[in-house]
Amino acid sequence: MASQSPRRQELLKSLGYDFTSVSPDIDESYPPELKALEITEFLAKKKSLYFGKVDENTVVITADTIVWLDGRALEKPKNQENAKEMLRSLSGKTHHVYTSVGFTTSVDFQVFTDVSEVHFSDLTEEEIVYYVQNFNPLDKAGAYGIQDWMGLAKIDQIKGSYFTIMGFPSHLVYRYLSSL
Repeated sequence: MASQSPRRQELLKSLGYDFTSVSPDIDESYPPELKALEITEFLAKKKSLYFGKVDENTVVITADTIVWLDGRALEKPKNQENAKEMLRSLSGKTHHVYTSVGFTTSVDFQVFTDVSEVHFSDLTEEEIVYYVQNFNPLDKAGAYGIQDWMGLAKIDQIKGSYFTIMGFPSHLVYRYLSSL
């Protein structure tokens, strides 16, 4: 698995797969004209290219997640103030979470994308400060994790896969790996 994300590692392990985790050292920039799933698919493929050709007994899994709100991508925040800005922008609104997963084998590369819809209840400034100070929003797209306090307290509706929002659409991963 080409990810250091503890959430992705935990989910792949929960599916019953043995794997090695490595992290591709790439620039995660993308062309500015890309939108929504085009961004996550581009980055999943870019990460896979880092590994080049793989042998027939290897599958490299790459993934990328963004939060899409009002026609723009919310990626991982740069700092705590940026995280607070993102959370303010999500307050009381519905957004989409796109996660793409790429699979590189000795014969090809395939990418699958899933999208989930998430609605936040209104966030107070005190709740935003509490979250940023007590959780680690800097390693999460959109500055939040559905699996932590934010999901427990302030996400009041989701449509789609919870695991897609966590950054790893496990149903798509299992379906593809089972087909090999």
